[in-house]
Amino acid sequence: MKILFLIQSNKINKAGLTSLWCRITYNKRRKQFSTGTYIKPGYWDKEKQKVMDEAENSKTVNSQISLIKQKLGQAFLMLQIQEEPFDVEDVYKIYSGENVKKEMGVMAVYEEHNAYYKKLIGKDIKEVSWQKFENTKGHLKKFIQWKFKKREVKLNSLKFQFIKDFEYYLRTEENMQQSTINKTLQRFKKMINFAVAHEYLDRNPFLMHKPKPVKKEIVYLSKDELSHLQKKYLGNKRLEEVRDCFVFCCYTGLAFKEMSALRKDHIVKGRDGKNWIRVERQKTGKTISVPLLPKAQEILNKYKNELVDKKVLPTKTNAHFNAYLKEIADLCELKINLTHHIARKTFATTVLLLNDVPMEVVSKLLGHSRIGITQAHYGQILEEKVQSEMEKLKNRLK
Repeated sequence: MKILFLIQSNKINKAGLTSLWCRITYNKRRKQFSTGTYIKPGYWDKEKQKVMDEAENSKTVNSQISLIKQKLGQAFLMLQIQEEPFDVEDVYKIYSGENVKKEMGVMAVYEEHNAYYKKLIGKDIKEVSWQKFENTKGHLKKFIQWKFKKREVKLNSLKFQFIKDFEYYLRTEENMQQSTINKTLQRFKKMINFAVAHEYLDRNPFLMHKPKPVKKEIVYLSKDELSHLQKKYLGNKRLEEVRDCFVFCCYTGLAFKEMSALRKDHIVKGRDGKNWIRVERQKTGKTISVPLLPKAQEILNKYKNELVDKKVLPTKTNAHFNAYLKEIADLCELKINLTHHIARKTFATTVLLLNDVPMEVVSKLLGHSRIGITQAHYGQILEEKVQSEMEKLKNRLK
């Protein structure tokens, strides 16, 4: 903190005196206030920061200057001891005898936000969702250190530019893709909404923020590719088991965790008297019901008496599963990076949408929390199907 005394030599009263001002500077911000003292401009020593001895009131004014310096130093020290973020306004408030309202820091509020949601694990949210909040907190902490060279910043100092700088940091320093950046900022926005709701923050810096749209190509197996994969001779039991699990998910849309956790208890009779899968999606906690299509039932029948612990599929770990899928893709000469998630995409597109299953039904079978998610992911497929059907219609009308 720097303390500077100055006079306004261009403003002199009828008695030939000018007021003495004090300016404090901290973290590149200034606060200037009048000391209430008047002196003759000619007796002010700018370099020594004192009134010359020749002046009649030199001892009084110089004592007052020393007292102001002392009180400002004490105020600054008091704020440093509290180890809370503060600015030049806070120094002046303590100097002038005002109570400094404790302002929350960004990281402090994030800690409170995460502690709040941690108690909701297993009730309203999944642990994996809470862990993602923790991951975002880690990125935010590193950003503040990178940008401001300190551990904390005041919550009320947040402006729209803070979000833009955070987004820039995530892209350049963390090398995140835009979709990951959007998710990270979405979680940060939830913390900001939490702060506004608790009246820690007067305004929401996210009001003007719009996430950059991400157009992601949907990768899935075509009807021919899926058929080829099903029929291909692999000559290896391990690869055949992985292929069967993958194909099973192509006809059920189960995510990897649901597939791995699938047990006999999850196979139930539907109102139509046929077998259905009824499981809870670990990602959303939503119960989904999926009919067992003939190919999926055929795979379950294959392993009916081979497994223990009520398991219905010969599952592997996620890492091993995807590694084996790469081998299978090479053997089948598939030109895509084959992962388990592609099975879910194939179910939504090749098996459902391209067979005229309505988007509402697709959304329900996938267990999406709202249809907008399904439309955002698969609306492109419907457009392609419309174009294809229109081309057929044009040919018929020729």
